[in-house]
Amino acid sequence: MNRIPTRSPAGRYGPVAVLLHWVLAAAIVTAFCVGLYMADLPMSPQRLKLYNWHKWAGVAILALSALRLLWRLTHRAPPLPAAMQAAMPGWQRTAYHATHGLMYLSFFAVPLTGWAYSSAAGFPIVWFGVLPLPDFVPHDRALAEAIKPLHELSAFGLAGLVVLHVLAALKHQFIDRDGLMGRMRLGR
Repeated sequence: MNRIPTRSPAGRYGPVAVLLHWVLAAAIVTAFCVGLYMADLPMSPQRLKLYNWHKWAGVAILALSALRLLWRLTHRAPPLPAAMQAAMPGWQRTAYHATHGLMYLSFFAVPLTGWAYSSAAGFPIVWFGVLPLPDFVPHDRALAEAIKPLHELSAFGLAGLVVLHVLAALKHQFIDRDGLMGRMRLGR
């Protein structure tokens, strides 16, 4: 039986951080795609089912984000290798840190604005059809109409940050060939 190592090789994130990264990435991309698809559907049982699934995914993303942030606050990220730091221009280091900070902020902003919109619109969230969650804000149609564009804008903002993050990782992998992607690689 293979055991998951508790310590990772120098320069790599640990197995828990890697797992949280990839599970959260898959959940965010899937929830975003479902959100895009369901928004233009006519009212139907399928649309209602997708909206419920989207809300369930949002709550799961919020919980995973809290777990990931807690893990990150209690487990230091491995430093960038010295050669990579020396080769990376200052603006790239600034962009690296800013993008990560904005992504963490968005991990919370997107699901919280979605929850607030759902509450204000009068559509309760019953997580997986079992656990009723409290309303985040009072039922108020005008408030719902004000929050809805914030949820959409924050979701598209997160999508843009994810694209930027992926493009930067691909640049490091295929142009710089500096092994940066290996820090978050699945497996050993």
